[in-house]
Amino acid sequence: MKNKIILGIDPGYERLGWGVIESCGNRVRLLDAGVIRTHKSEEFPTRLAIIHAELTSVICKHKPTDVAIEDLFFAKNTKTALKVSAARGVIFLCAVHHCGTIHEYKPNQVKLSTTGVGNADKTQVQEMVKRILGLPEVLKPDDIADAVAIAITHAAHSRS
Repeated sequence: MKNKIILGIDPGYERLGWGVIESCGNRVRLLDAGVIRTHKSEEFPTRLAIIHAELTSVICKHKPTDVAIEDLFFAKNTKTALKVSAARGVIFLCAVHHCGTIHEYKPNQVKLSTTGVGNADKTQVQEMVKRILGLPEVLKPDDIADAVAIAITHAAHSRS
């Protein structure tokens, strides 16, 4: 069975969580994780450029075989949804350019895959990510735990 390097992404434009795992069969292990941060004092196009540059750096460093991203859920704040959509566009461009394909998972799919419950809360997801990976503590901030959960979800879906 071939090892996969999976980059999971929790999209955002102020905080974008990312996590890289290695998957082989039923085993997964964390390779690296972090958050790309932009500041609200920066012009929005500059924030998108920062996301592009930093995500490109992560992809070039880890050379993922697969990229998985959380699908955009319905947002009550249209302005925020539009900005997150723009950030997702940058993420898609970056991933497709460097990796070829990108896989999307709905938030309830990620929760179901990691916790067994489709409406689990963030603390349940963080705790299960910690257990699945055998980590001494939960990944923080939750953007990182969410990104790693997305990568774990893809690992589970790609072996079935």
